[in-house]
Amino acid sequence: MQVYLVGGAVRDHLLGHPYHEKDYVVVGATPEQLLSEGYQPVGKDFPVFLHPKTKEEYALARTERKSGMGYHGFQFFTDTTVKLEEDLIRRDLTINAMAMDDSGKVYDPYGGQKDLDHKILRHVSYAFTEDPLRVLRVARFAARYASYGFRIADETLQLMKDIAQSGELNALTPERVWKETSRALMEDHADLYFQTLKDCDALKILFPEIDDLFGVPQRPEYHPEIDCGIHTLMALKQACVANYPLEVRFAVLVHDLGKALTPVDELPRHILHEERGIQPVTEISDRLKVPTYLKNLALIVCKEHLKCHQVKNLKPGTLWRLLQRLDVLRRPEKVLAFVQACECDAKGRLGLEDRPYPQAQYILDAMEIVRNIRAQDLPDHIQGAEIGEMLIQYRIEALAKFKEQHTD
Repeated sequence: MQVYLVGGAVRDHLLGHPYHEKDYVVVGATPEQLLSEGYQPVGKDFPVFLHPKTKEEYALARTERKSGMGYHGFQFFTDTTVKLEEDLIRRDLTINAMAMDDSGKVYDPYGGQKDLDHKILRHVSYAFTEDPLRVLRVARFAARYASYGFRIADETLQLMKDIAQSGELNALTPERVWKETSRALMEDHADLYFQTLKDCDALKILFPEIDDLFGVPQRPEYHPEIDCGIHTLMALKQACVANYPLEVRFAVLVHDLGKALTPVDELPRHILHEERGIQPVTEISDRLKVPTYLKNLALIVCKEHLKCHQVKNLKPGTLWRLLQRLDVLRRPEKVLAFVQACECDAKGRLGLEDRPYPQAQYILDAMEIVRNIRAQDLPDHIQGAEIGEMLIQYRIEALAKFKEQHTD
C-alpha cells in the first residue's frame, strides 16, 4: 500500500499558495485493509475514507468510465492493480494531476509542473469533456489564480465551449452550481469567473439573467463603460477589492438585472429598472437555491440602490422608511451590507473607481442616530400605542436635524 498527497495541496504547495485541505490517494490497497486500520468510510460513489486521527480524506486509486449525463454520470473501478498514473489522468487540469509521497518526491506524469511554471490552466486529457462541472471549476481556478498571471489554454477553453454546446451543463444540479459559484464569488478576482463563463458560452446557460446584461447600453454620463454587463463585473471587482462578504458580492452581482428588461425604445435610460429587477433576482436566487439571507439582501439592494446614491436628497421621513425596510433596529449589519453593495455599484464605473462615496457614511451615521433613540428617552406620560408613534416622530425629527447639519 502506497499513500500520496494529491490534487490541490500539491499544486498550491509548489505554487506557494496557502492551502488548508489535504487529499490523499491510496494505491495497492483494498477497502478491507483501510477499515482494519481504523479508517472510516464516507464515499457513496467510490471508496473514500477518513483518517482515524486527522479526519483527512483518503481515496482508493480508481479509474472511471462515462455512463450517463452530468456530474454523477460515471462508473468507477477500484482495485489493487490501479496505478497512480491511471488515477491522475482522470483529473481535470495538469496542475491538479500531480502527487507527492511522504518524502516530498513529486510525481508528475502529465506536465503539471511545466504548466505551473508557465501559468497555464490546461486539461489533462480529452476525458475533461465528460464532466460538465469542470467548466465551473476551471472558471473558478481562473478567478483564484489570476493574480499569479494564469490563463486558460486555448484548447482547454475550446473544450469548455464544446461542453456548453453539448447540453451537459443542464445536467448540473442547482446545489452544485451554487457551491462552485459561491466559492468563486469569494475569490479575489470573482469577476473573472463570470467573464470566463461568458467566454466559453456557459454564462447564457447557467446565468441567463446576467448574460442578458451584456450589450445593453447605459447613459455614458453616468456609466462611461456604457455596457451593463461590463458595469456589473466592474462593480463585483470593487466588492472583491474591498474584501466584502459573500452576501454583498452576490447582491452586487444581481443589483442591475432589471436593466436587461428595459424596453428598447427607452434605452439608454433605465427608468424603473429597480422594480423590473425584482423578478429576475428572485428567479436566479430560487433556481440556484441561494440561501435566504443572501436573497433578501440582493432584493433590497436591487430595489433601493438608487435611494442610497441619492440619500442626501431624501426627506427625513423617506430616509426613516428606508432604514425601516433595512431592519435597522434589529439588524444593523444588514444596513452596513446594503451601503457596501451600493458603494460598489457607484465605484464600478470606468474612471470612477476611486471617487469618494460619502453616502455610505451618511446612512451609517443616520442609522446610529435612530438606533440611539429608545423608549426610555420619551416623556413619562407617553404610554401604550403612543410609544411606537412617538418613537417614529422623534427619529424623523432627529434625521431632519441631521440633514440640516449636512446640507451643502
